[in-house]
This record gives sequence, C-alpha cells and structure tokens, in this order.
Amino acid sequence: MKKITIFLLVSALIFALAACGRGDTAGGKDSTKPEDTQMDDTLKMRIGNMDVSVSWEDNESVATLRKLVQDGPITVQMSMYGGFEQVGYLGSALPRNDVQTVTQSGDIVLYSGDQIVIFYGSNSWAYTRLGHIMDKSDEEMAGLLSNGDVTITLSLE
Repeated sequence: MKKITIFLLVSALIFALAACGRGDTAGGKDSTKPEDTQMDDTLKMRIGNMDVSVSWEDNESVATLRKLVQDGPITVQMSMYGGFEQVGYLGSALPRNDVQTVTQSGDIVLYSGDQIVIFYGSNSWAYTRLGHIMDKSDEEMAGLLSNGDVTITLSLE
C-alpha cells in the first residue's frame, strides 16, 4: 500500500512539473545511444551553490547523461518528497536498468527513466544507480536537501 501511495504521489508530481513548463535540456539529442568519446570528461554536480564530489557509476545511464551535458549544463528543479529525497525531471529519458535497491544518504538514482533522485535519507525501491555523493556526511546531506526544494546543475569539467 505504501508503494502504491508513493507511486501515485510521484506520478502527480510529474504531471504538476510538466504543467509548469520545462526547457529542452536534452538539446534534441537521441539519448538512447551514448558515445564513448567523451568518457574522460568529469561529470560534475552542483546542489544550489555548492559543488559536490560524486562517484559516478560506470553504466549506460551515466554515459548518456554525460553525453546530454556536452552541449552545456543541465539545470534540474528538484522537489522534496517523502522526507528523505529530492526528485527532479531531467527533461529526457535515460536508459534504465532498475534493480530493487536500498538507498542511503548521498545516493543518486534514476527513477522511471526520466527523473533524478538524490537521497538524504533511506528508501527501498527499484532504481537505476547513477552515483553517490562522497564528500558530505548524512547531516550535511540533510542540511542541503531537507529545507525546501533545490536546484541541481549537471555539467562537464
């Protein structure tokens, strides 16, 4: 029952965000075929005005995300959800390989193929892992993410 409620709330959030309008963050690219030519570029994340150090997964989803930011940074408006995460629509679908996962504070995952989720608490659900924020404690993650909606920026170094 809890999973159904969460699913329905996330679905409502998706529709609400879509109704507010969004920019074309994908740049019109085909996100299903990542190129390996830019794999040496470091994918960076900024939460609000703070750069965070991320250990990114080596998978097709992250490779596609890296390809999407080649033309410039992607900004994602995140929304608090469930008291343990921030969720934001990427503007483009990424390849997914969802696996039942127990998340921890600092985990970054892909939900439903087109939403990025950053945890400051824990949850169990089927996600595709994207990475983990390495340089923030649980308390620092809660400070960054639990006090209202945030904006994240993804870019290449």
